[in-house]
Amino acid sequence: MDSDVAFDYSPRFRIFKNGRIERLVAETFVPPSLKPENGVVSKDAVYSPEKNLSLRIYLPKKSVDETGEKKIPLLVYFHGGAFIMETAFSTIYHTFLTSAVSATDCIAVSVDYRRAPEHPIPILYEDSWEAIQWIFTHITRSGSEDWLNKHADFSNVFLAGDSAGANIAHHMAIRVEKEELSPEIFKISGMILFHPYFMSKALIEKMEVGAMRYYERLWRIASPDSENGVEDPWINVVGSDLSELGCGRVLVMVAGNDVLARGGWSYAAELEKSGWVGKVEVMETKEEGHVFHLRNPDSDNARRLLRNFAEFLKEGTC
Repeated sequence: MDSDVAFDYSPRFRIFKNGRIERLVAETFVPPSLKPENGVVSKDAVYSPEKNLSLRIYLPKKSVDETGEKKIPLLVYFHGGAFIMETAFSTIYHTFLTSAVSATDCIAVSVDYRRAPEHPIPILYEDSWEAIQWIFTHITRSGSEDWLNKHADFSNVFLAGDSAGANIAHHMAIRVEKEELSPEIFKISGMILFHPYFMSKALIEKMEVGAMRYYERLWRIASPDSENGVEDPWINVVGSDLSELGCGRVLVMVAGNDVLARGGWSYAAELEKSGWVGKVEVMETKEEGHVFHLRNPDSDNARRLLRNFAEFLKEGTC
């Protein structure tokens, strides 16, 4: 029956056996603002009119005020939420991106994408790739958004995301390389993964805790057509070929009390062994949980994480 519940994740959402989702928490939409917040202005742009998909651009106000066209690093960010929850316009992401841009003096693009289960895997990866293609149309300085034309340094581009968004960022970096696109057009300098959502059967068996089974169930909701479950290469990235990662530097953030931390550590270790030519480092925040910096952005550990993130970006390319 339509009312039969298949998965109850109160107070966030319920999934019914007919595939319908009931999101129980009202989803916030924080509007962009040309009035500086923490020294940062923002505006939205449509990257796919056919699909009605948008993204949000963040820029330090001082860059707007400068008469010249100073180029600053470009950050492309993918939000988390288990592929099911949150948007690029949610309060926690608007707050985080504003703080990140203020700390790093970069221009950031926060990508919104269609979510599961209404739009199951791999639709959101295709949306994200379309956003990247749209962003890079500005490399000739003739795109539709002046902020990107004037201020984005396309020789200094970083991909980032948290949880499911970190998973998406990884796959975008892989695709940049696999598409064999001209490095003069598509060049990724580095990638920052905050508490990445990577899983595998082996990781679940090693942990054997309820939280791991919970994340496995979330993956099955987001990817109902997958025949391989958590062995699917979309989620089991550690079991895939990492040597073709299309960037030179990677920072993996993990939290000591996060059951997904083992996946982050394994990813860094496999990346080093894969033959990938680059540098990977791991930053662990002990005694913290999954995406703690989004839930409690004013904590000392969240500020420390943001400083490490800013330092990584400011180091630039290899």
